[in-house]
Order: sequence, then structure tokens, then C-alpha cells
Amino acid sequence: MTLYYSPGACSLADHIALHEAGAKFDLVKVNLKSHTLEDGRSFLEISPKGYVPALQFDDGEVLTENIAILTMIADRHPALMAPGHLGRYRLLEILAYISTEIHKSFQPLFAPTATEQDKNRAKETISKRLDFISSQLTGPYIFGEEMTVADAYLFVMLLWSDKNGIALPVNLKAFSEHVRARPTVQVALKHEGLI
Repeated sequence: MTLYYSPGACSLADHIALHEAGAKFDLVKVNLKSHTLEDGRSFLEISPKGYVPALQFDDGEVLTENIAILTMIADRHPALMAPGHLGRYRLLEILAYISTEIHKSFQPLFAPTATEQDKNRAKETISKRLDFISSQLTGPYIFGEEMTVADAYLFVMLLWSDKNGIALPVNLKAFSEHVRARPTVQVALKHEGLI
């Protein structure tokens, strides 16, 4: 199994989740500007979408999109699934919220053509979305005492928030520090050259 990633991109969530699952996988760094791999091959041959994450299995099949990859990891490693009889669906619910309401809201902050007004509006939207997530925390992690794949995704969004000067609610600051301290997270951050 091979994870195609870009340092600090949303693929960091999948990188963390794979370490949490104890999975054996290779890492291949993608230059998102040129859509090339370190060996010069075109990333578009792996994923025509042109963005990370992409997870390639040993049989050559490729899975993309955080919601799909993170859900697959949790399905294969149930300790990373949300608890309860609706756990899988609660996990999908929060992954969809993080992906569509938070992740996508960062777009103006990464777009070189965005105006300051666009960027400020994006920061306000992200703050509101993070306030909602903050109100949903039921313990040190989103679903209580145990980490799930959704926590890895939220952690990356909080890294981006910090990088863009978006203030975090107190409990999300504590959450971020708690997740960052996990050995698996430290390994992923080191692999990506982020610490």
C-alpha cells in the first residue's frame, strides 16, 4: 500500500490514521504544483484528480478523498471507528462536516488571487465551523476517550487554522496539543518534515 501525500496537506490525516492503525505502507511525496512525483513521474497517472490524498493498493487500485480513505481505515481497524450502534454513520457525519464545511472553507486562504476580504470572510466561516466542532467534543477526542480517524482530520484543520492566524476555542487548543503528543502523530509529522 502506498500513500501519495504532500507535506502538511490534508493527506496528513490519512498518514496519521495509517500509523494509528499500525498499517504497513510506503510514502510517496507529490509536488502539487507540477503534479509530479520525486522520481519525475506524473502524479496524474496515479490520480487524474491531481490532488492528495491517494492511496494505492498492492493490486494497483487507487482510492482518493479523505472521507473514503479514512472510513476504509476505520472499517479495517475498528479501534479507530466512532463508538455506538450508529458509530460508522456518526463517523461519516463528522468526516463530511470537516471535509465540506471546514476543509473547503480554507480555499481562499491558499488561493494567490483571493482578496483580503475573501480571506477574512473565510477565516470568519472557519471560526464558526470550529465553534460548532468545539461544542461537540465529548472528551479529549471528538467521540470521547478514544481517538478515531476523524480526530486526525480535525487535527490537520487545526494546524491550518493556526498557520492562518485563526483563533481556536480553548478545548480545541487542548485537543490539538493532545493529538500532537501521540507518538504516531509525531512520526507522521517527522516523516513529512513538519517537525
